[in-house]
Amino acid sequence: MKDAVSISPAAAVAAGTNHVVLRDIALSYAMRPVFRDLFCSFPAGQISIILGASGSGKSTILRLIGGLIRPQRGEVLIDDQDMTRLSARALFTARKKLGMLFQGGALLDSSTVFENLALPLREQTSLSRTEIAAEVHASLAAVGVTDADSLLPGQLSGGMLRRVALARAIIRKPVILLCDEPFSGLDPVSIKRIESLLVGLNREQGMTLIMVSHHVPSTMRMADHVLLLMEGRAVQGTPQELRASTDTDVADFLDEGLDHGGR
Repeated sequence: MKDAVSISPAAAVAAGTNHVVLRDIALSYAMRPVFRDLFCSFPAGQISIILGASGSGKSTILRLIGGLIRPQRGEVLIDDQDMTRLSARALFTARKKLGMLFQGGALLDSSTVFENLALPLREQTSLSRTEIAAEVHASLAAVGVTDADSLLPGQLSGGMLRRVALARAIIRKPVILLCDEPFSGLDPVSIKRIESLLVGLNREQGMTLIMVSHHVPSTMRMADHVLLLMEGRAVQGTPQELRASTDTDVADFLDEGLDHGGR
């Protein structure tokens, strides 16, 4: 079994197998470097999970992919299209292939479950009222939520709120789903349910998932590909490759995460 490897330009997966590539990324916040020369790639149709210590730049990678921020240097390629070079209008179009599950759900507190899911369809499509209702209910059914149309987010349990947020993230049928800490604050039963839903979306619909997580046990269960951000470098591989790594920093990180249940 191959050892996990530090990412370099030469380490990119063969052309045609990557859905997203970040190449030579440099980014700083208020003079604090986050990335100096980051290279990483995310395979098409697979579940990729980004691990790393707090402040290592995990969520920043999702924001770069989504075009919410731009690096000082480098390329963010989705299907070989550089998101950093797009106009605002072209970026809006490119984002239609992306879905985003935000940390904590980010539902509108004063709107019902139905209204939260219907809003992007009303704003971004020409669907009729009947068609919107059908899409909303189909998306909720896909995550196992029924009879919740009139509930407000504050009336939902943590696990149900996360499932509703997932339903909203997939309602436009994205080809890439970005997930920021989808297991944060959930109990073990809810974690496994969300985990099962995400794996199902990937396996049944071929959706590419790119997920930020602190939860090492779920990563070892569900990931096809892992990107581990270490201080000043990035390491990638399958869960099995990372577990077999002779890199002591990688082994220590994973062992600590498994010992504490990924919390």
